[in-house]
Amino acid sequence: MAEPILVAKKDAKECYLLPDKANRHGLITGATGTGKTITLQRLGESFSKLGVPVFMADIKGDLTGISQIGGGNQRVDDRLTMLGLKEGFEFSNCPVTLWDVFGEQGHPLRATISEMGPMMLSRVLQLNDTQSAVLTLCFKIADNGGMMLLDFKDLRALLQYVGENAEQFQAEYGNVSKASVGAIQRGLIELEAQGAEQFFGEPAVNLGDFMQTIGGKGVINVLAADKLFNSPKLYSTFLLWLLSELFEMLPEAGDLEKPKLVFFFDEAHLLFNDTPQALVDKIEQVVRLIRSKGVGVYFVTQNPVDIPESILGQLGNRVQHALRAFTPKDQKGVRAAAETFRQNPEVNVETAITELGVGEALVSFLDDKGTPTMVERAFVIPPHSHIGAISPEQRQQLMANSLVAGQYETVVDRESAYEMLKAKSEAAAQAAQIQLETEQAAEQAEREAKEAQKAEKASNSGGDSAFEAFTKSAARAVGSNVGRQIVRGVLGSIFGGSSSKKKSSWW
Repeated sequence: MAEPILVAKKDAKECYLLPDKANRHGLITGATGTGKTITLQRLGESFSKLGVPVFMADIKGDLTGISQIGGGNQRVDDRLTMLGLKEGFEFSNCPVTLWDVFGEQGHPLRATISEMGPMMLSRVLQLNDTQSAVLTLCFKIADNGGMMLLDFKDLRALLQYVGENAEQFQAEYGNVSKASVGAIQRGLIELEAQGAEQFFGEPAVNLGDFMQTIGGKGVINVLAADKLFNSPKLYSTFLLWLLSELFEMLPEAGDLEKPKLVFFFDEAHLLFNDTPQALVDKIEQVVRLIRSKGVGVYFVTQNPVDIPESILGQLGNRVQHALRAFTPKDQKGVRAAAETFRQNPEVNVETAITELGVGEALVSFLDDKGTPTMVERAFVIPPHSHIGAISPEQRQQLMANSLVAGQYETVVDRESAYEMLKAKSEAAAQAAQIQLETEQAAEQAEREAKEAQKAEKASNSGGDSAFEAFTKSAARAVGSNVGRQIVRGVLGSIFGGSSSKKKSSWW
């Protein structure tokens, strides 16, 4: 049995997270500046020490310190002294792989358009139901045509092709609205302006690279999300896609003594903002079922009310930092947060939530029977690793020495929908040109045949008419210098200096 994780402590009370219950998911909440990031770092490094790989998004840029040995922080020393943990506390670090959708602060992290799928893309593009249906139809057309959708230009080419041939597809697929195609195209332009084009393509990430260990420690995968966070729909949809892909990839595992992977979803409220109910239902399904695959999901947000109740009820392990209650809405949120805990007669939860200091929290984890423990007020144990961001030099060193160094840096652009549709368009243009030239040649031949018939009729009707037809034909040849020279020679032989001979022959 894996050793329990000491998360928080106050006097003689110690709050442990049981590794065999860690796949029952969790929630870390609290206002900005109350200690959520430290809690996340403490949990992440604790899972790593148990040999459990971790994935976490680093929105503020300060989680990378988990890769460096801690120490030299007076506030950490004071907290350890207060908790009676100073003696014997060893600072350490964890193996870390850095990722970045934009390839700037970590290894490039990509997915193909096909892997993302129409449902996820519809959410990123904020499409309505009609537009989503048209996008799904486009994917169907690509599948039936054997066209792979890998990157942005594939999807753009496909949309243009479908829009230009909408009438052709109506019989087989139903009405294809050109207006909807145009709306999707405009959405792609907006998404491209946010840098999303760099995310779609190959080589796509191998999810197995998120589940590696080094020296018995689980690798912590840190996603640089400070820039990605500026595109909140892309950020949240990308993390949801990762969860969905993990769910599809991993086999059933049942109850394990520790998770296969722990996934931290920071700023989780973005996942549910303006989200259609159908997608919320899918998120609920993934969260409910992925625990049987050995994956624990921990949502990090400001208030429990940010999470739909259907999902909130599945989050058994909870750490609640301080909330502010300056407005009636804030006070309502505090009451709602207090109601999510199993009450403790010794703790007035609703009052305590607004009084908690930095690093202090209300904690409730699942016991060995899977039942939430009574809420306790305690201080989160400081992490063993460095608190704060690392230097650019340290970041580059981590990237150079990581297990996936060199695997994703070079973009691969193989034949896919864009190339196939381009070749099809070029072939159609070439065929059209050949058809045009054939028609022009046929028209020219027909005109020449008609002129020949006219000339023959004129020749049969008399000398003057034949002569007139001949001169008209000769006049048409004057279009070139050579033609003019030939005509002068021919006419000269008729009208030239042999007139005296003609006279003598007539007389």
